[in-house]
Amino acid sequence: MFKKKWAVVLLTLCLAIVAAACGNNANNSSNNGNQSSDSGSNGSGSGEKVTIKFMHLWPEGVSAGQNKIVNQIINEYQTEHPNVTIKQEVLDNEQYKNKLKVLSASNQLPDVGVTWAAGFLQPYVDGKLFAPLDDLLSGDLNGKFVNGTTEAYAIDGKTYGLPLEFNITPVYYNKAIFEKYNLQVPTTYDEFKNVVKTLSDNGIAPITLGNKDRWTGSLWYMYLADRFAGQETLANAINGSGSFKDPSLIKAATEIQSLVDSNAFVKGFNGLSNEEAKSEFLNGHAAMYMMGTWELPNFTTNEDIPQDFRNNVGFFKFPTVEGGKGDINSWVGGPGVGLFVSENSKVKDEAKKFVDYFVQKWGEQAVTGAGVIPATKVDTSTLQLPQLYLDLFDEMNKATSITLFADVQMEAGAAEKHLNLIQSLFGKAITPEKFSEEHDAALSK
Repeated sequence: MFKKKWAVVLLTLCLAIVAAACGNNANNSSNNGNQSSDSGSNGSGSGEKVTIKFMHLWPEGVSAGQNKIVNQIINEYQTEHPNVTIKQEVLDNEQYKNKLKVLSASNQLPDVGVTWAAGFLQPYVDGKLFAPLDDLLSGDLNGKFVNGTTEAYAIDGKTYGLPLEFNITPVYYNKAIFEKYNLQVPTTYDEFKNVVKTLSDNGIAPITLGNKDRWTGSLWYMYLADRFAGQETLANAINGSGSFKDPSLIKAATEIQSLVDSNAFVKGFNGLSNEEAKSEFLNGHAAMYMMGTWELPNFTTNEDIPQDFRNNVGFFKFPTVEGGKGDINSWVGGPGVGLFVSENSKVKDEAKKFVDYFVQKWGEQAVTGAGVIPATKVDTSTLQLPQLYLDLFDEMNKATSITLFADVQMEAGAAEKHLNLIQSLFGKAITPEKFSEEHDAALSK
């Protein structure tokens, strides 16, 4: 289970980032028309044809910036290694997670794929499905990562994934809608509820939420839990040394249902996917959208989204609660996705070389081409970047703590239970008290 000290590590990480800165089953594609059959050969220097299967979650439509960078890096790698073909399989987030489980059960993982940290990683490591990558960290990547990012991918002293991103989770809002109804950015929870009421009274969906995917609703619960109970109480409940039956955490669960009762969320939210909910924000039908900074490209650099809309996107920190123990500069977030290499890959050595190359190329290209905050050190002082990106980047310097996403912290069984309970809580199919009891029961296993 994820260690309690992680919040402290992440605070150090945030400061390090800023210091460094200041100095669908969407498509199956190949980037090389001369595909070869899979080969057991390890190493491009041999001249033998090698095919590396790479499965990721950046479809062209919904992740245009990241998709473009992935293809640029792959094209560059294939040009430099003409005997290597990178065969892509591209899925959206939930499809990806489901297929990864299926492939792992049949021991047919891609040579290179995307993973999350901590508890998500654990069962794949326990099953000896992911290869240790510490040899890469002692090579060309030595010293390239922001301090603290790779630790989330380490289990029992070995590193099984290399992080690509670092994320915090703001509430994005539509400035034009706020201006139309004379709304100010809320800093207290009472102000936030008044914003929700005003929007709802005027027939505007205050918040879009795709809770069919469940982890999206977890973000809202985690912030309320942090603001009512404080970061330490929440962390203790998740790691099992405390309890979700703490009165402040029950209050947070109760408040989720109060928001539902006040029509805070878009209609049908429990049946919408995150992508469907996001479209409600992008088309101006909802005023607010809470999501990680991996969405920054859609609000800054993605030219498929109208510039007028992008200019109208702002963000605010989750408000403080009167009498609560939380801090407005406490965030939900942490290292984002990373790359793994399959332990059973027939081209494991070549797959590792590709991952090493990909991570090195990803850093600056992800900043300038997609507006993604990378896990590797990038000097942004000479780069021209969107103000929204710079403002969120600056917020990392003010972070008092960063709590890793709950479902990532928890081991697989408890994480699945947590996500199901979140959906039930939002759907009012369970009481806050029962929600808390069942969390403790799941974590005790």
